[in-house]
Amino acid sequence: QVQLVESGGGLVQAGGSLRLSCAASGRTFSAATMGWFRQAPGKEREFVASISGSSVNKYYADSVKGRFTISRDNAKNTVYLQMNSLTSEDTAVYYCAQEGVVGTYNYWGQGTQVTVSS
Repeated sequence: QVQLVESGGGLVQAGGSLRLSCAASGRTFSAATMGWFRQAPGKEREFVASISGSSVNKYYADSVKGRFTISRDNAKNTVYLQMNSLTSEDTAVYYCAQEGVVGTYNYWGQGTQVTVSS
């Protein structure tokens, strides 16, 4: 059974930074692609970033390229999202997810709120 627990959200001023963490349980973490998604009020959930098990492949939404960095530590079963130059448009609940079936995120965390004040 996979469990994902996000942390690190909070309130930050525009231009500031936050680092989100996602701690995963289960023995499949090191081989699994991990992703970060977000959902703003009144909007659909959207993809933010993903990272392959080996960290070789990383993908980002255009809206966060150059500002956000995804990374992982397989020894700690943890994936991170470093968010810099935050704007009010980044305000959302951020979710960590783990790929089960290839191309499908089967496991989700409970989310962590990020609020950027302008």
